[in-house]
Amino acid sequence: MNFIQAIILGIVQGLTEFLPISSSAHLVIVPYLFNWTLDPTKAFIFDVLVQLGTLVAVVVYFWGDLTAIFRAVFNGIKEKAPFKSSDSRLGWFIVLGTIPAGLAGLLLKDRVEAVFNSPMITAVLLLVTAILLSLAEYFSKKERKLEELTWQDSLLVGLFQALAIFPGISRSGATMSGGLFKGYTREAAARFSFLLSIPIMLAAGLLSLIDLVSSAFFLDFLPVLLLGFVIAGVIGYLSIRWLLGYVKNHSLYGFAIYCVVISVVTITVYLVR
Repeated sequence: MNFIQAIILGIVQGLTEFLPISSSAHLVIVPYLFNWTLDPTKAFIFDVLVQLGTLVAVVVYFWGDLTAIFRAVFNGIKEKAPFKSSDSRLGWFIVLGTIPAGLAGLLLKDRVEAVFNSPMITAVLLLVTAILLSLAEYFSKKERKLEELTWQDSLLVGLFQALAIFPGISRSGATMSGGLFKGYTREAAARFSFLLSIPIMLAAGLLSLIDLVSSAFFLDFLPVLLLGFVIAGVIGYLSIRWLLGYVKNHSLYGFAIYCVVISVVTITVYLVR
């Protein structure tokens, strides 16, 4: 992987991590469409580690929310009333919602890495994202606020997040769809989706850091990783800001159509080749 490829993939990661169009799918499909020959091991580590850039973006954007949540959780434990405030409840609900994806990652890691080498499977799964977005948008009442979140809702959204372990099923798309199916507004579903992404992205990034440091190509690969990290972080921050404003007055159908188009293009190229 060279610097030009790292720049392009960093931009792709930053744009697509929080938009409901699957960043993991684009990190598989873009190299395939450009006919890049990348080392599968390096590509997988780059794909996961560059998410740390977007992790920094979401932490910076929601820093005020996160500090309020941590403070409320700590005070709740101290006062032996962990669910007393809405912020403390939200903190525990984020933990609960993270469990399904964490278990899926541990149990299915090898299979996921295999799918990362298959543009065809990724393109097909991208159609699943389109279907989820369309159904959620069509059936959701879009009335509930984030303050109304329950543990059952957070667990359901967490199960949707577990689906996104495979490239092609958008994590933000799946979790936003889960929130919409439970009747939350698009903005509330998006905010919980972003907050819920933090623990799983942190865990995945740290595990890949361990793999990277122990690899033989660590020092040679580090400059490329840092470049992708910075670019993904900056673009990711702007993507969050844009999406939260966009979903206030716009549906998710446009993202569903985009997923279908990219899927069809990828499948067509695959069949032609």
